[in-house]
Amino acid sequence: MTESLNHVACYPIHREHIFDPPEALTRWAEQAPIHPLTFPDGHEGWLVTGYAAVREILADRRFSARPELVHSPFFDRIERDPQRQEGFFIRMDPPEHTRYRRLLAGEFTVRRMMRLEPRIKEIVTEHLDRMELAGPPVDLVQAFALPIPSLVICELLGVPYADREKFQRDSATMLDLESTPEQVQAAVDDLLAYLGDLVTRKREHPEDDLLSVIAPKLTLEEAAGVGLLLLVAGHETTANMLGLGTLALLANPDQLAVLRGDAELIGNAVEELLRYLTIVQIGLARAALEDVEIAGTRIRAGQTVLLMLPTANRDPERFPGGDALDLTRPAHGHLAFGHGIHQCLGQQLARLEMRIAYPALLERFPGLRLAVPVAEIPLRTSMVVYGVHRLPVTW
Repeated sequence: MTESLNHVACYPIHREHIFDPPEALTRWAEQAPIHPLTFPDGHEGWLVTGYAAVREILADRRFSARPELVHSPFFDRIERDPQRQEGFFIRMDPPEHTRYRRLLAGEFTVRRMMRLEPRIKEIVTEHLDRMELAGPPVDLVQAFALPIPSLVICELLGVPYADREKFQRDSATMLDLESTPEQVQAAVDDLLAYLGDLVTRKREHPEDDLLSVIAPKLTLEEAAGVGLLLLVAGHETTANMLGLGTLALLANPDQLAVLRGDAELIGNAVEELLRYLTIVQIGLARAALEDVEIAGTRIRAGQTVLLMLPTANRDPERFPGGDALDLTRPAHGHLAFGHGIHQCLGQQLARLEMRIAYPALLERFPGLRLAVPVAEIPLRTSMVVYGVHRLPVTW
């Protein structure tokens, strides 16, 4: 008899260990890949913790991402009327989703992203120079991890970097699980209004950026919605990977030594850090469009499944010894970017930023170390995207 989750309000977010999923989730994952779950409104659904089951569901067109069908502890705080979420293609099914994806896919190819490499290197170097000039100690989040992906996505989209405090504040409100539905919706509306004004200006005076490309091809509301998704995802995920990933390396000196000793390892190291940390700790949810059997469990039409990426990426059947960080591990196939038609559009950009930023940081500051005890580092446990709020370092 497996232990079940009786109420979504009991969903564990407290982490007993910085880099590991909550112990309750790990315990459930050890017992079975799927567990019954009851939502606050009485909706009966499922919590999916196993790698194979999560991957199968993400690839199965019999599961929908549409907001009017899906129950989600994260997305239920946002207006569920699809008419008010134009451009939010992560909450759409084909053919609507396909239309947006085709429009954007060509802008995020590996070749396109590699063209950004020289500029990303410049941005990284500029921030390392400022860190060195300021001298230790510094908060690595504010000095390095957050500004680099924020500036990159701003330049890619055509969003003024001077407005970063505004969109970073609204983004943080949206992703905070402790924000009220009213606060979340106000942040969404604020960003949509801001991006709508920006798209209007791009239509009148187009520039060499992504918003100028999509502005004439979509309605104003659609372009603003797409811009919101790309802006928020484009800086939140990579920023938290750079912060938490640096902490993981400092906390695992043997692995840090391996990376320092082999420059060619950085590509694989990034994949292992993505797998090991899996910072999107909640948010992926799907609704069954018909009765479906997954891992021996009958999921009825209309039921929602919550997909736990952190436990899926620690599944010992897929990643033996996955609770340990091993930068030499073949980490390909991890689900940190999702899977299927909704797999992260900007994953190649995120990889490129990390492949440049980690080695540059470690080379510039070979004596990099924490400036405070690990216990004093504030963690983003209540956020959809896990990480650290601050990371004081010295060298």
